[in-house]
Amino acid sequence: MHFLDDSLFPENQEPLVITAAPYGPEWEPADFPEDIPVTLDQHVQAAVDCYNAGATVLHIHVRELDGRGSKRLSMFNQLLARLRDAVPEMILQVGGSISFSPESEGDAARWLSDDTRHLLADLDPRPDQVTIAINTNQMNVVELMTADDIRGTSFERPAVYDAFREMYVPAGPGWVDEHLRRLQANGIQPHFQLANIAQLETVERIIRRGVYTGPLNVTWVAIGGGFDGPGPYNMMEFVRRVPDGASLTLEALMRTVLPINTIAIALGLHARCGNEDNLWGHRGEKITTVRQVEQLVRIAGELGRSVAGGKEAREVYRLGETYSSAEETLAKLGFPPDRRPGQRGFTFHA
Repeated sequence: MHFLDDSLFPENQEPLVITAAPYGPEWEPADFPEDIPVTLDQHVQAAVDCYNAGATVLHIHVRELDGRGSKRLSMFNQLLARLRDAVPEMILQVGGSISFSPESEGDAARWLSDDTRHLLADLDPRPDQVTIAINTNQMNVVELMTADDIRGTSFERPAVYDAFREMYVPAGPGWVDEHLRRLQANGIQPHFQLANIAQLETVERIIRRGVYTGPLNVTWVAIGGGFDGPGPYNMMEFVRRVPDGASLTLEALMRTVLPINTIAIALGLHARCGNEDNLWGHRGEKITTVRQVEQLVRIAGELGRSVAGGKEAREVYRLGETYSSAEETLAKLGFPPDRRPGQRGFTFHA
């Protein structure tokens, strides 16, 4: 992304799209009972509260009544149907892992089978987006967590801690190509959850091969443990490498969420918050998802940046757009064109 002299003026920035992730699939309800929903009614109310606070994208997971993360697509269908009625303006984004909670004490925390995850393309009603990982990757979500972060939570139990410490994201090239094909065929926009520049480069190659031909919505997931850490040099190099025609959201972990989101707001990028990413406000003080959203709205207000409503968020994400070829996709996204036969030297934009 290129920054001109006037790029930090809020009047030249897109309206801020705030993604709320209020369902915290890695936590047990007892870890934060005031904020982690269990019943479908509570799931729906969490969405309504986040929307009223200023979030226009809802990152979705769902629980069974026993508190475990649900792996039943029927539960997702039920929740999606209710959310369409309750928050019709929100962009509904299903987390592509379905659930990564361990089934029982001492189990590994892992994704479902490739075939099962492909069925997310068949959800009914269909979501606006499904998140997709690129390249199989370690996802040790506890590597950056401090003793303060896990104090009083289920992660203090060694078996739970170890399960998440050894977690990885299965996303091989064959699965990615097939998943993108199914999502596009069913009119669902993929949202790319990327750990580092190597994964961004893979996405570019996927586009150049014509496997994906649509808008590019990316989240930089700076949670460490095989992903980038939330350092400013990692962040700015990733920002630099994302093409101008993409939308970029920054995601971090625990108490790094607020400073990273503050930088995102100032730079004209987009923000994500919620109990899936963070339980803490000031050190030792829990903060609900709604309060996190309200915090970002206040910061945007201080900077003079407008917060997107539902219609504006859909325009930022270019929901419903598709392109006819790899060449058109590259041009729309701001990537350099492919080299023409016999062309020498560096390529450049028209």
